[in-house]
Amino acid sequence: MRSTLSAWGAVRRWSITAVTVLAFVGAAHGQATAQPDEVPGAKPAPTVPGTSPGVAGAPLPQPGDTNAQRAKSQPGNNAPFWRGVRESGTKPGVTNLPGAEQGVLIQEMVQYPGSRRATAGEAWREVRNRWIIPYGGSLVVIVLLALALYYFARGPLGGHESNTGRVIQRFTYFERAAHWSNAIAFCVLAVSGLVMAFGKFLLLPLIGGALFGWLTYALKTAHNFVGPLFAVSLVIVFLTFLRSNMPSRDDLRWLAKGGGLFGGGEPPSHRFNAGEKLVFWGGVFVLGIVVVSTGLVLDKVLPGLAYLRGDMQVAHMWHSVAAILMMAVFLGHIYIGTIGMRGAYRAMKTGYVDEGWAREHHRYWYEDIRDGKIPVERDPPSGRLQQPMA
Repeated sequence: MRSTLSAWGAVRRWSITAVTVLAFVGAAHGQATAQPDEVPGAKPAPTVPGTSPGVAGAPLPQPGDTNAQRAKSQPGNNAPFWRGVRESGTKPGVTNLPGAEQGVLIQEMVQYPGSRRATAGEAWREVRNRWIIPYGGSLVVIVLLALALYYFARGPLGGHESNTGRVIQRFTYFERAAHWSNAIAFCVLAVSGLVMAFGKFLLLPLIGGALFGWLTYALKTAHNFVGPLFAVSLVIVFLTFLRSNMPSRDDLRWLAKGGGLFGGGEPPSHRFNAGEKLVFWGGVFVLGIVVVSTGLVLDKVLPGLAYLRGDMQVAHMWHSVAAILMMAVFLGHIYIGTIGMRGAYRAMKTGYVDEGWAREHHRYWYEDIRDGKIPVERDPPSGRLQQPMA
């Protein structure tokens, strides 16, 4: 019994000694770690609310923190990063990718006509999907329906003057070559543009994604290559027919009578009537300038331009509107030049028209040829003119 009590006393004394030593070591360690905070002029580190005084914590998040600083103050909070993404349209960041708009991930806020105030990409999408696509498509359909209704109600124009068997050269070889080159290029651009704009609504459900994707890619490639050719041919057409399309007083009388479309016979005109001159100046000149200039921007073939996204979006909107208006104008021109007027297609196919046709549709031009003011044939003699004009 006595030996047991002695052993217990020895264990107790050793335990007290060990606790005393550990307490002394802990106090010394606390003084060593606290020593850097005692440097004169040093500011105490901010503490997180809710922690005990004297206990070090993570620094509080600040509004101007970088993403790296925010990762330490609030891990998982990437607000500075996404703030930089949102403001990259006005304050570009840094990126390793090449391009004219390095660091601009989201464009700045704008408001295009017909859109709400939004980022430039969203505003462009709203203009395209809410205005250009539905109203542009409706315009094309309305023009086609109007031409069809007029044709079935009134039939083709002309035929009131009988053919004489004597012909007049209306278009030279060069004029027809320029016209057909421009017409073919226009048809390729019109078909490809309509498919790219409206194909996903009309063709995609019918032919499926695989065929539609291949067709759209092929037509887009053709559109990009034919566009510059159309621009060149349009300039040639404009210079070729400029002299004959100068306005005159007789055009006002022609317009006042509606060109004879609604009865009363066609008013007299020179080589081109007022309707053809409106197509020339409105469709070829004005709309042609807009379509060609914006198309060259979209094709990225003009030197010295940065081709920023905002510039491309504005160019696309102008290009689409002008192209749809040009198609609407040229649909009427194509109608009159083919099934809408008897003998009109023959003029552009062969270059010659009958004297009766010229007298009925372009009386002043016919009279100038009859009086010798204009040559009957401007190309080298072809043998087609067999008899002198009456």
